[in-house]
Amino acid sequence: MEIYIVRHGETIWNAAKKLQGSVDVELNENGRKLAGETGRNLSDLNFDVIYSSPLIRAYETACLIRGYRNIPIIRDDRLKELRFGINEGKNFSKLLEDTSTPFHYFFKAPDKYMAPEDGETLEHICSRAKNFMEEVVEPNASRYERIMIVGHGALNKAIMCHVKKHGIDKFWSGGLQKNCNVIIVNYDKKGYTVIDETKLFYEE
Repeated sequence: MEIYIVRHGETIWNAAKKLQGSVDVELNENGRKLAGETGRNLSDLNFDVIYSSPLIRAYETACLIRGYRNIPIIRDDRLKELRFGINEGKNFSKLLEDTSTPFHYFFKAPDKYMAPEDGETLEHICSRAKNFMEEVVEPNASRYERIMIVGHGALNKAIMCHVKKHGIDKFWSGGLQKNCNVIIVNYDKKGYTVIDETKLFYEE
């Protein structure tokens, strides 16, 4: 079974370098364009089902990629983005520069990252991503030929922690996905095989 793991299209907050997390920010016009172009380039591929985060930026991306095709889209709360608590809405570049905050380690040393007030740990998002893959995706390997998962930057990397079987210290292995960047993996009786982590179906 082929699995296409897609990050949502660009939002206003992406463009402004604001942390989104659980805040339900919709796509901007460029984000809709990227999702539409991705969908057109994938229009010749058949997908049995699309699983999506319920947050509007991911769900709208899933709808735009699907287009007019008759593919079911199933929303699952386990595919929501990492909750950043009191840091949501803040400029992430400034947070990264601030050596007094645990967010300083978010990308460079994720095993040292600590969740802020009302936030979620990387261990927790990895746990729910693993749960989703084991309960929803893997049991359908013989049933489906190709599926899509439309999620978020950190959520998709949590899925890849399960796929690659590595720890939090390598959370960002392969780098942060660009908007509408697609990770393609294969899953069969032998386990997971990473085919491509940097696929873009639009011109930059």
